[in-house]
Amino acid sequence: MTESLEKQYNPESAQQKWYQFWEEKGYFHAEPNPEKEQHTIMIPLPNVTGALHMGHALNGTVQDLITRWRRMQGYEALWMPGTDHAGIATQAVVERRMKEEENLTRHDIGREALVERIWDWKDQYEKRILNQLRKLGASCDWQRTRFTLDDMCSKAVRRTFLKLFSDDLIYRGKRLVNWDPFLQTAVADDEVFSEDIAGQFWTFQYPVVGSDERISFSTTRPETMLGDTAVCVHPSDERYTHLVGKLVRIPLNGREIPIIADALLADKDLGTGAVKVTPAHDPNDYACGLRNDLEQINILNPDGTMNDATGAYEGLDRYAARKKVVEDMDQLGFFIEVEDRQIPVKHSDRSKTPIEPYLSDQWFVKMDTLAQSAIDAVEDGRVRFFPSRYSKTYLDWLKEKRDWCISRQLWWGHRIPIWYCDTCSEDDLKLAFGDRYDVDYRRNDEDTCWLICSETDLTGDELGVAHKLTQDEDVLDTWFSSALWPHATLGWPDKNPDLDYFYPGSVLVTSRDIITLWVARMVLTGLYNMEDIPFKHVCIHPKILDGFGQTMSKSKGNGVDPMDLIDKYGVDAVRFTIASFAGETQDVRLPVGYEDPETGEVVPQTLEHQTTTPSGGAKPRIKFPKSGKSYQYTSPWFDPDPGEKVARIVSERFEYGRNFCNKLWNASRFAMLNLEGYTPAPLQESDLKMEDRWILSRLSTVAEEMTTVLSRYQFDVATRAIRDFTWNEFCDWYLEMIKPRLWDEEQKPAAQRVLVGVLDALLRLLQPFVPFITEELWQRLNEIAPKRGLFTPEQGAESIMIADWPEPPKDWQDPQLEKRFERLQEMIVAVRNIRAVYKISPATPLQLFLRCESSVADDMQNVAGQFDNLAKTLLESAGADVKRPSGSATFSLNDVDGFIALEGIIDLEAELERLRGEAEKLEKHIVTSEKKLANKNFVDRAPADVVAGVQETLSGNQKQLQSVLKTIDELEGK
Repeated sequence: MTESLEKQYNPESAQQKWYQFWEEKGYFHAEPNPEKEQHTIMIPLPNVTGALHMGHALNGTVQDLITRWRRMQGYEALWMPGTDHAGIATQAVVERRMKEEENLTRHDIGREALVERIWDWKDQYEKRILNQLRKLGASCDWQRTRFTLDDMCSKAVRRTFLKLFSDDLIYRGKRLVNWDPFLQTAVADDEVFSEDIAGQFWTFQYPVVGSDERISFSTTRPETMLGDTAVCVHPSDERYTHLVGKLVRIPLNGREIPIIADALLADKDLGTGAVKVTPAHDPNDYACGLRNDLEQINILNPDGTMNDATGAYEGLDRYAARKKVVEDMDQLGFFIEVEDRQIPVKHSDRSKTPIEPYLSDQWFVKMDTLAQSAIDAVEDGRVRFFPSRYSKTYLDWLKEKRDWCISRQLWWGHRIPIWYCDTCSEDDLKLAFGDRYDVDYRRNDEDTCWLICSETDLTGDELGVAHKLTQDEDVLDTWFSSALWPHATLGWPDKNPDLDYFYPGSVLVTSRDIITLWVARMVLTGLYNMEDIPFKHVCIHPKILDGFGQTMSKSKGNGVDPMDLIDKYGVDAVRFTIASFAGETQDVRLPVGYEDPETGEVVPQTLEHQTTTPSGGAKPRIKFPKSGKSYQYTSPWFDPDPGEKVARIVSERFEYGRNFCNKLWNASRFAMLNLEGYTPAPLQESDLKMEDRWILSRLSTVAEEMTTVLSRYQFDVATRAIRDFTWNEFCDWYLEMIKPRLWDEEQKPAAQRVLVGVLDALLRLLQPFVPFITEELWQRLNEIAPKRGLFTPEQGAESIMIADWPEPPKDWQDPQLEKRFERLQEMIVAVRNIRAVYKISPATPLQLFLRCESSVADDMQNVAGQFDNLAKTLLESAGADVKRPSGSATFSLNDVDGFIALEGIIDLEAELERLRGEAEKLEKHIVTSEKKLANKNFVDRAPADVVAGVQETLSGNQKQLQSVLKTIDELEGK
């Protein structure tokens, strides 16, 4: 066995071997088990638009950590995997690629052909995404993998739509929406971002009909004048009170519109005080139009060109129309001035292009009662947020109770299950559908057409050849289907054991970005369909930003591919580092570098290295100064060109995890190499040495802390706790303390049993964080010590994945003993520091004298052997009457003064001479720095960083001088 335990851990070998082992054993699969409590996590389903990014890596690590931990605690732990069809995003990617590579649009190939192409894309990228999750070590129940367009999820979507339709909670109407002219679809408010761009602010005039007066107004979108239906002023604005009720004429088309007074829209202290009103193209104007019963004139086609309502401007792109409107108003004499400004412009998050407020027919869900139910669930504590501050985001959004626009003008997604019939009667519908539970119908509120909602597809001649049924062309908002994820994936609406057992889930792990888009909607649809919350807890983790604090994105070219990091550092190192990021406070900056594929040169990511991807499919590149060559670099959003050498990502942050794994491997290897002759006999209390009781106390304390902080989703705290215990207490102290016993035949058996038991528990505590290395070590330990355990040996589990979570008895905890060992550690560190200061060889024996209270002296005498073992130092005496030997080095702790006799160890006179010389040099440097800083010309004229450098040098020299003078005093016996 000792020969097969490699000197270095091989992450790649362990990852391939043990993941396959876990899958083959079925450890990831969960089934309803009445004898066990369930723990369920539904994955925040990745979009089938590319590859996993760092946000997915963090999110997946946290979910897997929780799932593995709960599985070890004895829960029937289900982590439900799946992917989202991501209607807008996926169609946009496929359409853009089709345009770039073939110069084709969706209209060139038709709906059926486009959908077929998207399915091909989905199959390719879904496989890639799920394999990347496997590479991350995700212990998902792959047998249950779902897709939001699969048959099970589709059935839930159809049933929910029908249920809402029957309950009169769904309606169709012409409303103002955010419109993406590039994708030609509505987008939600939450899918829009605002960005300041260089723009202009124009001021124009409209003539007042029947007078010589004109009224001035300003706008950033002159083309919308073609759709104006009023000019608005404030009711108390004395400049315009005489004009309210009169008409103005739009010079561009001669249309006459009223001057109205509306205090909610006009501000008499802002600009001219008058506002043009375009209800069909501005949300504030739309609200004003509803209040004042104004006409709504749509001037745009779906692609952003001007429609037939604009007369001579018809067919122009809206920006070309803007330019022409300005020119025409100038020629007509109604242009006043233009001012350059930074204008906040809303953009579609999907296409990254400016959106237009656009009046169109859409489907909506009434949110009043649904939103209130979701509000109540958080306010009464049924759903809790961690950290709790994020409940405000959730509640603030729901309390607006804005109706939810659920239709999208796309071809990829759940087709809206509504069929129109404008020739049939109610009797025809009753005759055709009778009492069918899966069909309902009603007249549309705004016309005479019948709307027929069906859970299953209807044919065009469902009512006979005399009546033609036409299905709605739109598809449902992606968030509609993903809102059903927690219960649709378990088979709802069909009753089944999975749904009864695993619903409601336990915790949702996600980013704050989708609290409104997804979290809130899952709660309200869960309450609506299941009459119960979908999960009890919502864990909001931080975001990983680039090294400059910017969000990682395709357009910035600053994305980090987690697969690169895994290849470079290993899964365990990446997971452990990521877990250390996942705290409650703030987002995490991740500085990275790019590695030259030929020379190995690493250049840091800088703002200059980032490139906005050009049009035409070009991919971002980075240039390396030494070689002068540039390479594509890896990114979650770009596949490198075939055969192209690629610059891969590196990051020093992940040395944290790799160094920890190496430390764990080396310590475990040392332990296992010293288990020859191990026998699993029961341990007695009398077998335990003081260091054994100390490590067992610390083990119990840390295990309890880990359980507590993991239940609060404080992953960073848990990572620090287990790292400190592993690295500092187990590796650096306990293993060193027990070496003499492991090499003593009489003391070895008891020492081995404690060592095996502690190592067993330590590996189990670490398994959720670093599953591959712990499985490798667990299997090796199973070979050497198949039966083990503290005090009562038991057979080790077949895999660490299914081993029990350690819960050492609380009565092992001994705070006083821990305090004594903390003092011992501090003293040994102090002795080692003295060796370093005086350059004393570690092999040279030292004598230690401690002045302290009798109780402390007794404690130190009890562990006197460890001074010799760990610091080759003999504890000569300890007590309140201990005198300081002449020519000794000293250290002080809270309740102890320590002295190390140096006479005979070092040449005191030579050392004093050296130290005095060093002090003299430092004093000269200090004087020089002080003179510089006292020179006003230097301080005022020198660059700030130069002055700061002198100040820093002065401070450092002053601290060094104090240390040297203290050492001189010690050696002189002062």
